[in-house]
Amino acid sequence: MDILYIVIALAGIAIGFAIDRILLKRSVDKKLKEAEEQKKLIIKEAEVTGESIKKDRILEAKEKFLKMKSEFEEESNRKKNQIISNENKLKQRESNLSKQIEQNKRAEAELESHKENLQAQLEIVRKRKEEFEKLKSQQVTILEKASNLSADEAKAQLIETLKDEARTDASAHIKEIMEQAQMSATKEAKKIVLQTIQRTATEHAIENCVSVFNIESDDIKGKIIGREGRNIRALEASTGVEIIVDDTPEAIIISGFDPVRREIARLSLHRLVQDGRIHPARIEEIVAKTTKNIEEEIVEIGERTVIDLGIHGLHPELIKLVGRMRFRSSYGQNLLQHSREVAKLCSTLASELGLNPKLAKRAGLLHDIGKVWPDEPEKPHAIIGMELAQKYKENAEVCNAIGAHHDEIEMTSMISPIVQACDAISGSRPGARREIMEQYLKRLKELEDVALSFEGVNKCYAIQAGRELRVMVDAENVTDQRAGELSFNISQKIEKDMQYPGQIKVTVIRETRAVAFAK
Repeated sequence: MDILYIVIALAGIAIGFAIDRILLKRSVDKKLKEAEEQKKLIIKEAEVTGESIKKDRILEAKEKFLKMKSEFEEESNRKKNQIISNENKLKQRESNLSKQIEQNKRAEAELESHKENLQAQLEIVRKRKEEFEKLKSQQVTILEKASNLSADEAKAQLIETLKDEARTDASAHIKEIMEQAQMSATKEAKKIVLQTIQRTATEHAIENCVSVFNIESDDIKGKIIGREGRNIRALEASTGVEIIVDDTPEAIIISGFDPVRREIARLSLHRLVQDGRIHPARIEEIVAKTTKNIEEEIVEIGERTVIDLGIHGLHPELIKLVGRMRFRSSYGQNLLQHSREVAKLCSTLASELGLNPKLAKRAGLLHDIGKVWPDEPEKPHAIIGMELAQKYKENAEVCNAIGAHHDEIEMTSMISPIVQACDAISGSRPGARREIMEQYLKRLKELEDVALSFEGVNKCYAIQAGRELRVMVDAENVTDQRAGELSFNISQKIEKDMQYPGQIKVTVIRETRAVAFAK
């Protein structure tokens, strides 16, 4: 029974397996059929797409061919037109060349004709020259007989006459040329100098060798003098100045050649009067403090000056000397103001001339540094200033400009004449300085003596503060032409022998007087 069940189960399994295979086969066949249909569909789509791409490629190839054909035709036409144009130009040139050859032939024929005419004219000229020589020889013979002079002697006299005339004319021409050159040079120089002066603004202060200390009442004078003059003697001994207490109302005069000492005395008096305690011990204490304050102020003034001018790297001792310039005057002109002005002028003038403005400004500030050196040896201040600049390692051009600004040494750089010129500009301004009367009169006397040294000069007058020289000459011995030469020669001698600011006009006056008496 069990075996039967097993057989039946096996048979069922076999039947089920057979049915599954049949169903699987049907499913596979169905999928294969679908795949075949899909394959045919893809192949058909591929054929359609390929045909479309083929048509597109054919159209693109046709378009490109047509485009290349069009470009080729255009290039061919352009080259063809260019060839035609070149042929036309060549034909035109051949035509022009033919015309030129024809013109040259005609010109050669005309030249031959002119040549023949010129030869004929030369022959005529030669004949006339021979006739002229014969006539000239005859005239020379006649003149020699009439004047009892040979041709060489007459020629020598003529040459001498022409020499005199040429000498006079040359003098006049030289004077005219020199005046024109001077006017041109002066105009350009004035332009640069005026631009420099106009760009530099400064104030001028006249300082003397005395200072005035103002007081509120004359009762303070007694306190300053002290018992038996002890206070005033202590003050004079401490400051090194002279205190003048006179009848001048509400004022005390402080006299001394050193402005620093005068300033110390003035400030000390001011502090003593404010304090009210005036006695020798207090005076010495106040003077000591004031001296220290003045020294500090000197350094501060020097530092402020170099900062204002934009000068860097200056030695502290030189800065201190720059500050001392504030308390020193030169011919009544404050030395620091003068040096600042010269520095600015030098900088501006150096810029106009294309030189180093900073170096020129440095030299301009230090050019009078020797005037405030306390030791004051027997040397010119320019040499002292140069030695100080060399001692404190200043630039060689700056040292030379300091030493050469009064011609004590030879100038070796372009900055040196700039400093000299700017120093003269600052010092020669009207009102900037006071000129010593003796030097002024001496210069005018020397100017007149130069003119009186020439032959034929009767009188001479220097007028307009020495800017013009009027020369009176003897009318019988000096001709009008000689007067022009004399004016030129006097001006040349003044330039050679004298030193003077600006220019001097030389006027020669020649007059003839006829005098008769009616009796």
